[in-house]
Amino acid sequence: MMTALVLNANGPYTIYPTPHMMAIKPSAFTNIADTAIFTPQISIVAQSGIDQATIERARLVLEKHGFQTAVAHKTPKAGSVVKLLVIGPEEEPRHYDHYLLTLSAGMKGEAQVTIGGENTDAVFCGLATLDQMLAQRNSSGKMPCVLIDDYADVQNRGIIEGYYGVPYTAMVTKDLFQFMARYKMNTYMYGAKSDPYHSHLWSEPYPTHITPEQERIGYLTQDMMRDITAAAHKNKVNFVWAIHPGKAFSDPADATVLDRIMGKFESMYQLGVRQFGVFVDDVGVPSDPAIMRLCADRLTQLQHRIDARWNTPGAAPTDTVKPLHYVPQLYAYGWVDLDKARTFYESLRSTPSKINIYITGKNVWSVPNNHDLELVSQWVGREVSWWWNYPCNDQDPTKLFVMDTYTNFRDETHIISTDRLERQLQGTRTVIINPMQQGELSKIALFSVADYTWNNQDYNSQHSWEDALTAVLPPKQAATFGRLAPFLRYYDGDAMDYYITRYKQSVSRGKPTPDSLIGLLTQVNQDCHTLMQLQLSSSDQSAALFYEDLRPWVQRLEAMSNEAIGLLKGENPPAIDYEGDPRFQFNILGGMGNQISLAVRTAQPAAQSLAPFITWLRQQ
Repeated sequence: MMTALVLNANGPYTIYPTPHMMAIKPSAFTNIADTAIFTPQISIVAQSGIDQATIERARLVLEKHGFQTAVAHKTPKAGSVVKLLVIGPEEEPRHYDHYLLTLSAGMKGEAQVTIGGENTDAVFCGLATLDQMLAQRNSSGKMPCVLIDDYADVQNRGIIEGYYGVPYTAMVTKDLFQFMARYKMNTYMYGAKSDPYHSHLWSEPYPTHITPEQERIGYLTQDMMRDITAAAHKNKVNFVWAIHPGKAFSDPADATVLDRIMGKFESMYQLGVRQFGVFVDDVGVPSDPAIMRLCADRLTQLQHRIDARWNTPGAAPTDTVKPLHYVPQLYAYGWVDLDKARTFYESLRSTPSKINIYITGKNVWSVPNNHDLELVSQWVGREVSWWWNYPCNDQDPTKLFVMDTYTNFRDETHIISTDRLERQLQGTRTVIINPMQQGELSKIALFSVADYTWNNQDYNSQHSWEDALTAVLPPKQAATFGRLAPFLRYYDGDAMDYYITRYKQSVSRGKPTPDSLIGLLTQVNQDCHTLMQLQLSSSDQSAALFYEDLRPWVQRLEAMSNEAIGLLKGENPPAIDYEGDPRFQFNILGGMGNQISLAVRTAQPAAQSLAPFITWLRQQ
């Protein structure tokens, strides 16, 4: 007889996003320990409703951990099995991607895994959990038997590449897809402001060839876009390509705007895109009710055209196009008084209810909250989606936001530093973040947002940040980054300020005691050198890409700590031109449409305490 499940708040595994329920599952066989071990070859049994992408994901997960795999039509009599099945739609309407995962032991202790999901996408999420479980096997290979009952609190979770800056390269974008699949994110909306084929040249197809310089600043070819969409489908990331037709969308004299939009959508469909967005942000908020009605009518007509073109009866699921995503001119309702905001959003009530309408809340940098969602949803007459400008740094390009969520809120001066995430977010099915220009560094915040949107109630900012580092970096560098991150910030932490203050006090007493401060700076310097080794990670593409994002900040911090140590030791090292040294510089793109321009900026780590301290030392 099977013993009862033993609930365990922590569970035998560390899984992210944090599962809603994990229980120790004793073996069905009384003579078998409550652990299981995988045999060298594992059979994958996929029942009806499981698509090929999910089967392929199961194979890749298992082979990644050193197992041989074979796809079988029925459960074999011997060996380990991973069984995938659809168990029907979720009865609870506020649960998404619901799956049940059981790991049990067979008669000989061989691992038997069953992942049942409400649909094949939910099973795909269950495989992300299995992937993390397998990474936690001990040296004996034995794994605790377990039952996981899990689901997401938010349906659509991921990224909106909508910042002002250099668009991500195809390599970074595809790497982000893999990261998203591992941590159960499913939405990537592409609306890079500095991509001319999103904005200025919105009606023209992507080019077939670009120059090396264009590629360096984020241009994409048709082949690159086709490669990106294929990678998205493989990782079950819904890649939403958005168009920014600017004022043409609200121009009554432009009678062909919808034809041109559909023409561009057609070309993107041929490149693999299966969902579209329309952005009309940052082009002025209309006050004329007739213009508001025109925008709503055009949005409705566009959805109808998409349905007539691709969503006809009998169309294969892989050929259909999902509902539109729409970012209106008024996305931060606090820009106008409440009566004007209500009038604007009520004009969108007539649009098809399946269209996703985005807001950023009361302000551009608001944190998702129930009050804003409830208010705007009442006006629109349905739930709205949340574009979250976090950890976006396009207004502060010289700063990095790589700490835990609430420290980042404090560092990002546009966000209200006392804001906190709702323990139960209500009124939206979509939360996607607008990240930093540094896509790989943005994984740290993305990990925690994935954790929060999956399980609001159990989210812990500090714990999530600590585990984000091990999810993003190799173990040694993760620990190093955890120590160094406070000093990579513009506001370089309490520790630096504390030791500098103590040293200055010792100087004022006429008895300089620099040893403690030198010790801290030496540790910072050594940690910089450790992270610099990431650039040599030829076998770890993600680590190398991460370092390329980090390079100007870590190199400047290394130089600053070297100079400060030398000055404290009385060695009088040569002064460094921090603003003019190319080692500390990086490119940004500003503007949108035909106003895009390339500029150079200088990284600003440790600018609050260490940088002025070096100046102070020089003046002594």
